[in-house]
This record gives sequence, structure tokens and C-alpha cells, in this order.
Amino acid sequence: MGNEQGRCSRGDNLKGIVLAGGSGSRLYPLTRSVSKQMLPVYDKPMIYYPLSVLMLGGIRDILIISTPRDLPRFEELLGDGNHFGVSLAYAEQQQPNGLAEAFIIGREFVGDDSVAMILGDNIFYGHGISQLCRQAAELRTGAAIFAYRVDDPGQYGVVEFEPQTQRALSITEKPTSPASDWAVTGLYFYDNDVLDIARTIEPSSRGELEITAINNAYLERDQLHVHQLGRGFAWLDTGTHDSLHEASSFVRTIEHRQGIKMACLEEIGLSNGWLAAEDVMNWVNQLDSSPYTDYLRRVASERA
Repeated sequence: MGNEQGRCSRGDNLKGIVLAGGSGSRLYPLTRSVSKQMLPVYDKPMIYYPLSVLMLGGIRDILIISTPRDLPRFEELLGDGNHFGVSLAYAEQQQPNGLAEAFIIGREFVGDDSVAMILGDNIFYGHGISQLCRQAAELRTGAAIFAYRVDDPGQYGVVEFEPQTQRALSITEKPTSPASDWAVTGLYFYDNDVLDIARTIEPSSRGELEITAINNAYLERDQLHVHQLGRGFAWLDTGTHDSLHEASSFVRTIEHRQGIKMACLEEIGLSNGWLAAEDVMNWVNQLDSSPYTDYLRRVASERA
């Protein structure tokens, strides 16, 4: 996601979760000793990109969920989030028991608030993403998810839409005969009911607590809003070697063409008013020189 600015009006009452667990088996041997979400996507660790989406959505209280092996490394990388202008907490997912387990693990963290969850290997980019995020966060009840047209929908949760109204009719997890080309992306907004819904769902045939089960629960209540990400948006899932390479090339192209940094967390904190230019400059002066820190220094100087 780019550095398009915009804050969700409900951000102060909306918690964020980044689910950065799993074994990353499709990326073996890269992930034998390191989390997939720590791998570089061009010039930043992968987890910076989903974090940037939540931050651009105005969310400051964020829980990172990962494996017992990898969690200390995320804490070393990101710290308490203070130098980004956010507050980060951490929790373990002992086994990859499914995406919906994040709401069981994060129940105490979320408390009485609504919650947005993003998968740690998802990258979003496009003008208007912040506006869609803002709309999703303003919902007082129900859920909001995002769908993206793909050429291999059978690899994802697939949304079937009513042709005339484009209202979501069903969501099927990895169907053999997809009802449409619209895949559910890894960005979800839920009201507080999701905490109780997550506790009631049963493991699927894969032995996982599926996020599709949660989405279908809201669909049955007629409380699921599905936003279609059409032309002008990019959604990248970095779960394979090819997609990881493609994501890095995409980020490099955008940054070189526009002269900006995608997912520059310190810059987002500065633009959101969570950090002062002096804060960013003090932070960057503690770091070694690199294209990233040189960019931060320039941005902070321009806004001082």
C-alpha cells in the first residue's frame, strides 16, 4: 500500500491484528530458519506492508500474532512501535490452526472494541484504499471484507455475487468449481461480535478454524459488506517464490517512478500526526545510513 493518507474516524475504537504465523512451507528453504513475514519485499521486511495498511487506516493499537519461534524476532524488529507512533503488542499462535483463531488469541487485546485484521503476507496498493478502509471502519455493526479479481480463484475464498445488485450471495473456501473470479483478500473489518463467533465455529476438513466460516456467519445475518477492488488497485499475496519476486519488482517500480517509499511506517506516523518531524529525525540519527534512512531524513527535514 502506498503512502496515501487518510484516517478512519473510528480508529481510536478499532484495534488491529497482523497475523504473521504459519510455516511458510511454499517458500522452503527460505523459511527454514526465518518467518516468511520477515523476508524482504524489495527494501523492507514483508510485515511492514500490512502494518502500513492498518496505520493508514488510523489504527494505533496493533497486535502481532506469530509462532513461538518467530515472535521474539518480530519484537526485535518492531519494538513497542513507539518510533512509528503506534503501540504494538505480541501474542503466540502455537500451531497454524487457521486464521479465525486470531480472534480467540486476541480476545483480551480487542476487549470491547471492533477489530481489523490483515494477513502478514498481503500487500495492497492503490489510490482510494484509505477511503475504503475509512468506510469499513465506520460500520457500527457487521463486517467488511475486500474482494479482488484473480485468474486462479480456486486458491482462495471465492465470493459469488448477485449479477444485478452485486450483493454477495455466498463465500466458498478454495472451491473446485469457483462461482466467480473474485477472491477474498486478507483484510477484514469486524464488529466486536467476531470474538464470540470465532469461539463457536468448528474446524474445517483441513482441521483449521476458517475465516470463511466467520464471513459466512455475518453473511447469514445480512451484515457482510463486500467491497470490490477493481481497476487501479493492486493486491499481492506473497506466498510463493514467484509472487514474492513479483511483489519486490512491483514495489521497486513504484518507488523508482514516484520517488516515494511504500509502507514507510515512520513517514505514515508523521503524516498521521502521531510523530513530530523531530521525533523522526532523532530516530533516524540513531540508524546507519541507507536509502531508507536517507529518505526518512529528507522527509523529516521537509516537514520540520
